Amino acid sequence: MAAFQRHQMWSRYVSNENTILLPKDRQPVLRVIPMPKDANVHGDVFGGWIMSQVDIAGSVSAMRRAGGRVATVAVNSFVFKQPVFVGDLLSIYADIVKVGRTSLTVAVEVYAERQRMEAEVVKVTEATLTFVATDENRRSRPLPPA
Repeated sequence: MAAFQRHQMWSRYVSNENTILLPKDRQPVLRVIPMPKDANVHGDVFGGWIMSQVDIAGSVSAMRRAGGRVATVAVNSFVFKQPVFVGDLLSIYADIVKVGRTSLTVAVEVYAERQRMEAEVVKVTEATLTFVATDENRRSRPLPPA
């Protein structure tokens, strides 16, 4: 696809008022660039691929807090705010928002740095997932004290 056509395609989805900065006070849990195998013939990244990256990032925060193995038990919400394109640099942030006896809820945000002539950052996805801490037999177990 010619650069001009790609610019027109991106311009339809992203206007200057949607451009933001990456959070300066937080570190991303995961950074990844989608490749052509992760997209359809038009260069739009599959939603399922994005969902898997969100699940991975959420599980990293959950595993750290749980002190070991966790399993995804619910996707409470998932919103695709902007499309993701091949070549975007995704920064994925995850924060624990609720802790129960055996489970915890993680809020995940995904930002894309568009790879164009000038830097552009847009928030592309928001999600909330619930994980449960599991033991070596894959049964739920209490979370350790904070």
